[in-house]
Parts: sequence; structure tokens; C-alpha cells
Amino acid sequence: MTSPAPLCYTLADLDCWPELDPPARLAVIGDPIAHSKSPQMHNPALAACGIAAQYVRVRVPVGQVAAAFRQFASQGFWGINVTIPHKFEALDAVDVIDPLAKTLGAVNTVAIREGRLHGYNSDGPGFLRSVKEAFDADVADLRVLILGAGGGAGRAVAVQCGLKKCCRLVLVNRTHDKLQALVAELAALGGTRAEVALWNDDALASVLPEVDLIVNGTSLGMKPEDVPLLPEGVLTPRHLVFDMVYRPGGQLTGLGAAAQRAGTRYVDGATLLLHQGAISFEHWFDQPAPLDVMRAGLSAALRA
Repeated sequence: MTSPAPLCYTLADLDCWPELDPPARLAVIGDPIAHSKSPQMHNPALAACGIAAQYVRVRVPVGQVAAAFRQFASQGFWGINVTIPHKFEALDAVDVIDPLAKTLGAVNTVAIREGRLHGYNSDGPGFLRSVKEAFDADVADLRVLILGAGGGAGRAVAVQCGLKKCCRLVLVNRTHDKLQALVAELAALGGTRAEVALWNDDALASVLPEVDLIVNGTSLGMKPEDVPLLPEGVLTPRHLVFDMVYRPGGQLTGLGAAAQRAGTRYVDGATLLLHQGAISFEHWFDQPAPLDVMRAGLSAALRA
């Protein structure tokens, strides 16, 4: 039986880690982190594979990621997932950086092997798997527009699309300075030549007829009061909408509601979370993840 655990542990708990049954060997860190559904996805997967371990949440303040990583290693942990706001800090805190994580500019998965911290990024690969599952489409065959491409997961997805040489890549962000640097980086990588579009109703209405896949890489949509991402009436049934945001309980985001009104095919960020988790599992255990088990655990957690 899994010992009862608090909603989340703290960095101070790592100094004197409690004995759990089965022992905690995996964790997700962030600040805040109590809302994370990752334990409900990973713990059933561990049980299904006969792995005597459990996955927990640990709240780590900004500036303490490197210290936390060393504590996890000293306590015998095998791996860590990293979420907001620590993905960039984690990049500088690992010993070995996977080439894709270095290119994407962030680490969100850490595997601890013989005391050394190996950093990976599952945002880009998880996005590719999610698009394939949701739309039966390959990013390489699509014209892609990314809202919020200047940082975080949006930037990682932009780089991943560029590396896959998608047919067209349109980047939209509130701050244009970040986009110009990203355009230059993609050119240096030999990926798709990216374009920059203004984030206003006229510019979006002009470019959207010439794209297939619309990606929300911002955090907008998590709250009902968030402003609309797109002007009304620009979505059509032929568009594909990938929202990296999700709401518990299956509630539609604002973008999801707009897609529903337009008859547009839509998927929210829960699908990305699932595939990111599966990729992390593969890094930790060098075996396929039990995707159906993880999907069932995540779905139940989101409905609760």
C-alpha cells in the first residue's frame, strides 16, 4: 500500500526525507505545485509495471533548483519533472544536457544516474506525439501559427516545428524582441524560415486563412476571465487548434469554446501532459510507458 502523503512536500523536507512505502523515487517540482496531476498519472504507471516506488510533489522556490536537485540525488531519487517557473533554471543545474533540450533552451525532465543529473526536454517531442494522436497529422505537413512563441513551452514548440521543417511557421508574441532572436536562431539551425505576425485582430484575421494548425503557447485560458486569444469568427472547420492550457473537470478554455462554436478540431493541454509524462517515463526506465494506464489515471484526476 502507498503511504498517505501530503498534497506536496517542501524543500525543507528533502533535508530529512520521510520513509514512505513504497519509497518516493520520483517527483515533480514547481512553485506552486499542489495542483499538479502528475502523481495521479505516474503512480498507476509505476504499479502497472511492478516498480516499487512512488511519485510525489515538492514545492521548490525560485533560485533553489540546483540545491533541490542535489538533495534529490542524495536521497536516492531516480528522476524529477520540472514545471513552471523552473525549466530555465533547471537547464543550468544539470550535469549533462541532452542536445534537444539544449536546442529548445529548457529542461523539464531530469534522470539521476550514478549521482549525475541528465537533463531532457519533453515539450517538443510531447507536442509532436500529441498532434499525431489528436489530428492524425505530422507537423512537417502543416502550416503552423504559435501564439506566445517567445518563451517557455511556446518557444520550445516553435523550435520543434522549425526543426521538423513544417510547411510554414508564423510566430506571434506580445514582445517582438524575443521573436527576432528566435527567428535568427531557427535560421542558424537550418529549420523552417519563421515569420513574425503582429498580435492584433487585423493581423491574425489576415494570416489565419493561410495556416492549418493554431497553437496556444500562452497561459491564457486557465481562468474564465482571461481575454480571448483570437478575434471572433476567424476559426473555420478546416483549422486544427492545439491549446497547451487545460482546465480541470473537462471545462473548455476560451479558445476551446471558440473552436467548438466554429466546428474546429480542438485538443487541450491534457494530451500534451500525458505524452510529456510518457516521455519522462521512457527516460527514467528505458522502456515504453503504459500509456493507457497513464491516460486513465490522468482522466480520473481531471474529472475529480
